[in-house]
Amino acid sequence: ANFMARKLKIDNGGKVWAPYSPGITVKDHIWLAGQIGIEGGDDIISQTSEALKKIDNLLEIANSSRDDLVMVTILLTDIGNYSDVNEVYGKWLGESMPPARAAYEVSKLPGNALIEIICEAFRDSGNN
Repeated sequence: ANFMARKLKIDNGGKVWAPYSPGITVKDHIWLAGQIGIEGGDDIISQTSEALKKIDNLLEIANSSRDDLVMVTILLTDIGNYSDVNEVYGKWLGESMPPARAAYEVSKLPGNALIEIICEAFRDSGNN
């Protein structure tokens, strides 16, 4: 079997709250599990920043980066936080082409987080 075609786990050794992998990669396709940032603080800005830091870390382990993101899904416990999240997220993206995105308000998130961010990327797709 082609080694690159097999499912590989992306793991930074961080705390996992349930039976899941922090990330999976098959060939150049990367899926990251939802990342929360409760370690960052109690407010939406610090939790968003912390979740994005975890995403950077997992993408780096997968030999990728935010430049390769193709789809991002954001779950918020309060859609009223949408503009604050957009501000932090926009700065984080910087010069990267913004990926497709969806955002939803949900009633609750693990760990009473305010935000969870789910990502999908294709390795080397963002190298212009």
